[in-house]
Amino acid sequence: MKTITEFPRAVRETPDMGIVLADGCRLSARVWMPEDAPAAPVPAILEFLPYRKRDGTTARDALTHPYLAGHGYACLRVDMRGNGDSDGLMEDEYSPQELADACEVIGWIAAQPWCSGRVGMMGISWGGFNALQVAALRPPALKAIITLCSTVDRYADDIHWKGGCLLNENLGWGATMWSYSSRPPDPALRPDWRAEWLKRLEAEPFLPAVWLGHQRRDAYWQHGSVCEDYAAIEAATLAVGGWGDSYKNAVPQLVQNLSAPVRGIVGPWVHKYPHFAVPEPRIGFLQEALRWWDRWLKDAPTGVEDDPAYRAYLMDGVRPASWYDHRPGRWIAEPAWPSPAIADQMLPLGPGLPGAGQGTLGQGGGALSVTLASPQDCGMEGGEFCAIWLGPEMPGDQRRDDALSAVFDSAPMAQTDIVGAPRLRLRLAADKPCAQIAVRLNHLHPDGAATRITWGVLNLTHRHSHAAPEPLVPGEEIEIEVTLDHIAYRLPEGHRLRVAVSSAYWPMLWPMPEAATLTLAGGALALPVRAPAGDADEVSFPPPEAAPAARMRPIRPPAHVRRAETDQRSGIVSLVIEDDFGLAEHLDHGLITGSAARERWEIHPADPLSARGRTHWTQELAREGWSVRTETFTEMWSDATHFHLTGRLEAYEGEALVLKREVSESIPRDLR
Repeated sequence: MKTITEFPRAVRETPDMGIVLADGCRLSARVWMPEDAPAAPVPAILEFLPYRKRDGTTARDALTHPYLAGHGYACLRVDMRGNGDSDGLMEDEYSPQELADACEVIGWIAAQPWCSGRVGMMGISWGGFNALQVAALRPPALKAIITLCSTVDRYADDIHWKGGCLLNENLGWGATMWSYSSRPPDPALRPDWRAEWLKRLEAEPFLPAVWLGHQRRDAYWQHGSVCEDYAAIEAATLAVGGWGDSYKNAVPQLVQNLSAPVRGIVGPWVHKYPHFAVPEPRIGFLQEALRWWDRWLKDAPTGVEDDPAYRAYLMDGVRPASWYDHRPGRWIAEPAWPSPAIADQMLPLGPGLPGAGQGTLGQGGGALSVTLASPQDCGMEGGEFCAIWLGPEMPGDQRRDDALSAVFDSAPMAQTDIVGAPRLRLRLAADKPCAQIAVRLNHLHPDGAATRITWGVLNLTHRHSHAAPEPLVPGEEIEIEVTLDHIAYRLPEGHRLRVAVSSAYWPMLWPMPEAATLTLAGGALALPVRAPAGDADEVSFPPPEAAPAARMRPIRPPAHVRRAETDQRSGIVSLVIEDDFGLAEHLDHGLITGSAARERWEIHPADPLSARGRTHWTQELAREGWSVRTETFTEMWSDATHFHLTGRLEAYEGEALVLKREVSESIPRDLR
C-alpha cells in the first residue's frame, strides 16, 4: 500500500467536535476537513459507529479519512450515543434512536458553514448496516453511501440467525459488545468520565438475551432490514464485500434490487476495508471511493455510471487452509446482475456406487435411501462465522467433517467457474419434530483434501417461513431448498465437487434439543456456472493508497490461538479461541489501550444438551496516574425447553473493584 503525504488541499483535524442533539445529548466527532473549508465549503462524509474513534478505529481512520479530506471532503467519525466520548446510553444495535440520531447528525452537518449541503455516509459492518438503514429513511442531505460488509436482511444474514438456525455468534458477538461498551470516555476529553462510565455500566444492555428473545423473523428483525422496501433507498449506493467475510450476499442483492444508482464490488477479503484487507490482492479502494463521492456529491464526471454493475474476484481453487495471505484469481465484470452469462447446471444426487461409500453428484439421479445422524461435533473445521481478527479463522480441510456427513461426489470435471448462490433441493424425512441441516459445497482435490467453497443451513421447521415455523411430522417426507452463500470460485480441470450434508454443525450452530436422524430420499444441486472465460482480468483497479498510518507504540504484541481439545475421560470436545489484541500507546494523544478475548465451545458428540459456550473479555485503558479495566464473562447452555444465559461485568479503577453486575436469563426454545 502506497502512503500518500501530499494532498490537493491541506487538512485540519479536530479531535473532539461536539454535536448537540435536540434532546441535549452531545455526540463527540473526530473531524478531518480542508483548512479552507470555511471559505470554500465541501461535501461531508459521515461514519457513525459504537467502536470508539479515540482508540477503537484509530488505525483504519488514520489511513482513510485524512486521505478523503485531502481531496476536498469533511470527514466525520462520530461516536454513537452511549459509546466512546459521547453522552447518553446505547439501547441496541440499529435502534430507532440510533437511526434518528444519525439523521439528525446529517442535518446538522449539512447546515454547517464549512459544508456544501451534500452528505455521504460510509462504513463497514455496523457502519455499513446503518448506512443502508439511514439511506432508507431518506434524510434530505444524504445523497450517496458506500456500504461494506453489510446485509439487507437482519434476520437471514446477520450474526444471529442463518436459515432459521441459531448462530453461536449471537452469544459471541453479544459478548464482544458487552465488553466493548463497558469502556469509559477518555478523561483527557471528558473530565466527567467517571460519572458517565458508571451510568453506562449500570445501564448497559445484555444483548445476547435481547436477540435470543426474537427467534422468529418478527417486527424486531424487519426493522432495519432494507429488503422490506428496496425502493426506499434513493441515495447512490456503492456496495463492497469479501468472499472471506460472513456478509457475502448483500452486494449481489443490492445490485439486483435497488432502483437508485448502484454498483457492486466483491473481492477475496475478510472483514476489512479493501485498501488494507487480506487475503490480497488489495485494490485502490480510496480512489474508487473518491470516484463515487466526486460523482454524487460534487457532480464531477468520473464515469462511475459506466462501470460494470457487478465486479467480483473469481478465486482459483486452492488447497484448504485456516489462513491465506493471497488468493490467486482474476477480476470478472458483469454489466447486469443477474447476469445472462450465468446459468444453473443441474447436478442430481445419486445413490452410491457399489463399494464407494458415498453418493454421486451429477452422474445420474434416482431414489436415495441415505440415513444421516451426524455426531454433535460435526463442523469443527468450519472456521469462524466472521473472519475478522486475522488469526487462523478460515475453514480448514473438510475431510473430518465430511466423514461425519452424507457426501455426494462428482466425477472429475472440466474447469468450472461457479459464480452466484448454489441451491440444494432435497427430499427427506426426520424422526423428530425439530431438526436442522447444514450443506457444504466442497472442492475435492485429487489426493482427497477438501476445500469449502460455500455453505448454507436450514432449520427444517422454517422450511416454509421464518416468521411462522411449523414442527415436522416425524417420518413424513418433505421437500426443502437450502440456498448457499454467494461465491465466485474456479474449480480446476480434473478436480471434483462434493456436496456434504450434515444434521449438526458445531460450533457454528447451536444444536437442536434432540439429535435427529434424517433420511435423504433424493435431490439435486443447482450450480450457477458462468460461461468460460480466460485468465486475464476483465476489469482493473488502481493499486491501494492511504494516508500515513497512526503513530503507535507497541507494548504487548498481539497473538491468536485456535485449538481443538478432546477430554479423553468425559468425551467432551472443545474449541478454544484465544485472541490477545495486544497493548499499545496512541502517540498522538497518549492513551494506552489493550484487550483480550477468550472463547470456549464444548459439546459431547452424542448429547446436544451438553452444548455450552463461554467467553471472557478484558479491556484495559491507561494514562499516567490513571488506569481502568473491565472483565466481562458470558455463558450459555440449554435444556430441552429453555436457553440459559448468564453475564458478569466487573469494572476496576486501578486495582479497586468499583462495580460488579450479574445478569441471568432463561428463554423458552421456539422450534429450535
